[in-house]
Amino acid sequence: MMTLPKISHREATPYIAVKAVVDLPFDDEIPPIMDRLFGHLKASGLTETGLVFFKYNVIDMPTIEMEFGVPVDRIVEDGGDFVSGVVPAGEYAEITYFGPYGDLMTVNGVLTGWAKNSGLNFDAREADSGEWFASRLEVYHNSPDEEPDPQKLQTTIAIKLKD
Repeated sequence: MMTLPKISHREATPYIAVKAVVDLPFDDEIPPIMDRLFGHLKASGLTETGLVFFKYNVIDMPTIEMEFGVPVDRIVEDGGDFVSGVVPAGEYAEITYFGPYGDLMTVNGVLTGWAKNSGLNFDAREADSGEWFASRLEVYHNSPDEEPDPQKLQTTIAIKLKD
């Protein structure tokens, strides 16, 4: 089940993330990346202020440059493959899906198709390889650790629109 696509406003949000280049499918890479992220979060004394998200920076299927992140109370200095920044404020095309993560590629297609048919333009451009996005997020409201029924997993996909 998914909500109808909509346009929503998001405020600027500081975050910390692990930056990685992954190839689809990358399911096996997620647990160690998230362990490193939360270990770093704890060691740096940052306070988590929101939901875990995956930020898709450059998509060149099947390769994706992305950040596995969490909102925090302040920006900190980057170090190694940890990056700190701000998810930009602005208008986003958004849809929320209730179901297994394996369906998220299809849900992304629903959102991008709706945006195209609605005449909306993403804050994106062609990169050296693939497409770069100012902010393309999958926000995870819960996880399989919290919710063992895959039909009850909740994910919001949000893609920043051009100003």
